[in-house]
Amino acid sequence: MIALKKFIFILIFILFISACSSEDNYQSEKNEREAIEVFSRQTEVIATDLNIPWNINKHDNTFYLSQRAGNIIKVDGVSGSKTVQNVEVTKEVLHEGEGGFLGFILALNFDISQEAFAYHTYKQDGEVYNRIIVLKLNQNTWKEETILLEGIPGGRIHNGGRIKIGPDGKLYATAGDAGNSENAQNVEALAGKILRMELDGNVPKDNPFKNSYVYSYGHRNPQGLDWDDDGKLYSSEHGQTAHDEINLIEPGKNYGWPIIEGDQQAPNMVSPLYQTGDDTWAPSGIVIKRKKIYVANLRGENIRVFNLTDRTVDTLFENAGRMRDVLIENDTLFMITNNRDGRGNPREGDDKLFKISLLE
Repeated sequence: MIALKKFIFILIFILFISACSSEDNYQSEKNEREAIEVFSRQTEVIATDLNIPWNINKHDNTFYLSQRAGNIIKVDGVSGSKTVQNVEVTKEVLHEGEGGFLGFILALNFDISQEAFAYHTYKQDGEVYNRIIVLKLNQNTWKEETILLEGIPGGRIHNGGRIKIGPDGKLYATAGDAGNSENAQNVEALAGKILRMELDGNVPKDNPFKNSYVYSYGHRNPQGLDWDDDGKLYSSEHGQTAHDEINLIEPGKNYGWPIIEGDQQAPNMVSPLYQTGDDTWAPSGIVIKRKKIYVANLRGENIRVFNLTDRTVDTLFENAGRMRDVLIENDTLFMITNNRDGRGNPREGDDKLFKISLLE
């Protein structure tokens, strides 16, 4: 009898453990399913089959993306339907290497003016340059209306190309060194600089160098531009071999290239706020929200988040390939891939426009 009771007790114990284990396995599988479901709800592909999109603009529920070959693609934010819009310029867009139709931003009064600012590469008398112009939209064609600045040195590499309107109402542009590092330290040259101008193309009277568009210098290939809530300007920049940078930009300051890079220091030169060390990001567009800089990385193939408060770095999004630009509206981040730019590995449906919720 005692042996029978002992046997029954052992049997009940085994069944109990088995049930617990099954419940644990079920809960684990359930958690995995829920994680996948949450991820799919938060990250969404808005549009596919884009052709090297470079800059994101959003107006109401419509996106306007510059494409490096020389056009604008209009994307319906609800249906994802696409319309290619022609760009007519007086100097043909030169789409070679890293050059082409790059920065593109809608005017602040776009509703009324139907205007936008653009930065593109061109060739004249056998030399490569970049220029900044005003375009006006008529039906599905953007036509050049005004030339703001020409003759920015260009090349197959390091054209910069980002343009943005600052909180001061001025137009800012990044200009790379065009593959000639000597440009960066020459304040008379427009290459290797961050430039600042009035919206009509004039030089602001309060620029740091008299009668000059140069706002800061000593840059190799600055890419991203954005301002925090305090009005401070930040820029992302490509290092020579890794050592990519995030810089706090101040007027008239020298950011060191090619004399210093990474954490190196020299008199009267500014070292970066953050540099990637031996890790290569190849950072492109940036956007700032709540003291965090969201960085689209080409070589790094991800969206990194740099916390301005404690200077830590987290990865928000990855595994979609080369990331070119980012835009935040409310608590939603929009981003584009550049897998068809000649340096990526195009996947089915590339390039793509994504959105992801920033709400935890």
